[in-house]
Amino acid sequence: MLCQFTVKNFRCIKDELTLDMQATDINEHTESIITDVDGESFLPLATLYGPNGAGKSTVIEALSVLIEKIKRPIDVAEGNRPDSFPLNKENIIKPFIFSEHTPNLFTEFEIFFRTKRYEYQYQIKIDKNVVLYESLSRKKILGQRYSLIFSRDKNKNPSISFKGSLSGYKAIGLSAQLPLLSYLAITYKENAIINDAITWFDEQILTFNFKIDLPIALIAHLTMLYTKDIKIKQIILDILKEMNIDIKDYRIEKESKTSHIFTKHIVENRDYELPLENESDGTIKLFALLPYIILSLSYGATLLIDELDSRLHPKLLQYIISLYNDKQKNPKGAQLIFTSHDLATMNSENFRRDEIWFVAKGEDEGSIMYSLVEIKKSEDTSIEEDEKYSKSYLMGRYGADPYLKRIIQWEDFYGEKTR
Repeated sequence: MLCQFTVKNFRCIKDELTLDMQATDINEHTESIITDVDGESFLPLATLYGPNGAGKSTVIEALSVLIEKIKRPIDVAEGNRPDSFPLNKENIIKPFIFSEHTPNLFTEFEIFFRTKRYEYQYQIKIDKNVVLYESLSRKKILGQRYSLIFSRDKNKNPSISFKGSLSGYKAIGLSAQLPLLSYLAITYKENAIINDAITWFDEQILTFNFKIDLPIALIAHLTMLYTKDIKIKQIILDILKEMNIDIKDYRIEKESKTSHIFTKHIVENRDYELPLENESDGTIKLFALLPYIILSLSYGATLLIDELDSRLHPKLLQYIISLYNDKQKNPKGAQLIFTSHDLATMNSENFRRDEIWFVAKGEDEGSIMYSLVEIKKSEDTSIEEDEKYSKSYLMGRYGADPYLKRIIQWEDFYGEKTR
């Protein structure tokens, strides 16, 4: 599971910003909390709200960039995707530019994550895609102290240090742009520590970018995921039925260079087929999204989604949220992290206060982020669970004001009041 993610000097993020998935000590939705064997509690959900341009998507993209930076070289080396596979142009590391100094400083990432037996801390500092610093440490879930696995520091000599079972390893021909973790996964993947950490990046955190995955790779993703396991197809049909979406079945028709998906409808006891592209935008998005949700719940993985609410009815969004809140449907502790503008679901029935995050721009144009549980009504009074979160948010009480800062006076343009 994901424990915590921190990023600094990345696009609109200037100062250090942290998304913390550790549960705070509040008595809300305790039945949905993920509790590990050491008693530590983690959140199944985190949703990011804020005005357009505040940096919500950038938080998701920052974590996606880190994952891509590590996984892409491994996938290319193992032949899982060609080196020419389209690179998401959003996944390029760029520093904060609205400052005199930050454009010339490195970008920092830090992530804490857990596997079955260990908690890992991974840090990396990157300047123009060159790795300046990198380290991996771990501790047993029931342990107290972290042990360094490896470190890499461009300013030290020797620049690379291996510890424990990695002692004696060498990084021959390591590119300045290639993370050492990726190099080790390619060269020494049989090492139990490296295999454990890389398996988490490979299988335990998934990303779905609506703007990228849907138009570019929809058929490829669907073909791969739908044919992987017949149970996935049946679960998708069951979910569509629960959502009252009138699709009884679907099939994939493969051709030499592409594939087509057809949905089946039954109207007055007659069967009809539609090409998927003839369905509504919301239905198409569901077809692309549901396999990721099912894989996330099946493997207890963390799923990142930008603009989850886009083209989805609030009732469908609420249903997806409920899957992660329900221990029977989420027995393996899967996590869902997403951005949203939907206010119908911003309430205490769906979320704990520490699961609701706000992103806003500071005076220096840098993004800041904080959770609802951190907001105080007064010096000693927190936001109450029964407060109407969406109403207070619209009134600007939480800082991330969703309204325009200034309403345009159209009569100024036309010389008279509009009717």
